[in-house]
Amino acid sequence: MALALKPIRQIAALPYRADGDALDAPIRILLVTSRETKRWVIPKGNPLKTGPAHLGAAAEAKEEAGVLGAVCPTPLGSYRYRKRRSNGASVMIDVEVFPLAVNQELSQWKEQDERERRWFSLAEAASVVEEEDLGELIRSFASSELKAAGQRNGIMDAVAEKSGINRMFGWFQKLLPKQGNFFELFEAHAATVIAGADALGRLLHDDTHRADHIREVHERENDADEIIRDVLHLVRKTFLTPFDRSAITSLISSMDNAIDEMDAATSAIDLYDFDDFCQEMKDMGGIIVDCTRVLAEALPLLRDVGANAKRLHELTERMVRMEGHADAIHDAGVKQVFQKHGATDTMGFIVRREIFKHLERIVDALEDVANEIDGIVIDHA
Repeated sequence: MALALKPIRQIAALPYRADGDALDAPIRILLVTSRETKRWVIPKGNPLKTGPAHLGAAAEAKEEAGVLGAVCPTPLGSYRYRKRRSNGASVMIDVEVFPLAVNQELSQWKEQDERERRWFSLAEAASVVEEEDLGELIRSFASSELKAAGQRNGIMDAVAEKSGINRMFGWFQKLLPKQGNFFELFEAHAATVIAGADALGRLLHDDTHRADHIREVHERENDADEIIRDVLHLVRKTFLTPFDRSAITSLISSMDNAIDEMDAATSAIDLYDFDDFCQEMKDMGGIIVDCTRVLAEALPLLRDVGANAKRLHELTERMVRMEGHADAIHDAGVKQVFQKHGATDTMGFIVRREIFKHLERIVDALEDVANEIDGIVIDHA
C-alpha cells in the first residue's frame, strides 16, 4: 500500500494596488523574477516555524519584492507547482496565497540585487506566470471581464441590438420616466468606504503619519454623508428605481454604517492617543482592506444582476468568510491583551478592548453590505 504523503507547503503574498481612487481603477499586481530561472513569480517561501502563515507571506514580500502593506490573514486560494531541487528531484509544492495591499515600496531591500520587480496588469500578470493555477487565481482576483459586463447599455440600446430596431425610435426612450443615477451614487459611496479602509490600514501600520491617516478617514466619512443624502433624495423623487426602494436604502445605509464605524474607530484611536497596535489589530485591518477590495468589484456588477449573479455570490461569500475569520482574530486578541494587561494595567486593557470592538464593528458592517447585495441577487437575478 502506498503511503499517504503530506504535501510540501509554502506561503506567498499577492502584492496589489489600484491605479487611482476610482472604484473601477485597474488593479495591478507586483511580480518578481525567480533567482535562478528569472521567470516571473509572486513572493513566496516556507512558512514561519512559529506564527501565522500570512505574516510569513508579508515577510517574503518585504524580502523579495521590497514592499510593505496590509496583508489579509484570510487566504485568497492556493496553487501547485513543481520545484526542482539541487539533487535532481522534482517535487510538488502547495502554495497558499495571501492578498497584500501595498502602501510602501522600499528603495532598498534584501534581495534587490538578485531579483527584478515589476507591476503588471491583472491580465499581463496572469499570462506571464508559468503556473496555470496561479494564473487562474490572479484572474479571479478582480475579474475585468465581469467589470466590463457591469457597464450595462440602456434599455433601448439593448432592444436595438437584439431586434435590429432602428435608432430613430430613440425618441421613445426620452418619454420614459427617469430612473436616476443610483449606480453612480452606489459606486461613489463605495469609493469613500474603500479609501477610508485604506487610510485605516495605513494608520495601523504607520506611526509617523497618524494625523494624516486619521484626518483622511474623517474626510471620507463626510464625503459619504453627502452621497447618502443624494441617494435618499433621489429615492423620494424617482419614479422608476432599479431595485425596490427598501433594497436601495438598506444597501446604501449598510455601506454608510461601514464608513461611520471606520470614523468611530479612528476617533477612538485619536482620543486615547493610541499607537500600540498588536498583530491581531493589524490582521483585522488587513481583513477590512481586503473586504473593501472585494466590494469594489461587486458594486459595478449590480448594474446587471442577472448576468453577474454567480460572481456576486462568490464575492459576498468571501466577505462573509472573512468576517468569520475576523471574529476568531478578535476573540484571540482580546484574550491576549487581557492576559497581558488585565491584572496590572486595567485602563490599558479597557482601551485595547475598545479598539478591538471598533474594528469588529467595521467588519460586521461590511458583512451587512454583503448580505444586502445577496438579497438583491436573490430578488432580481
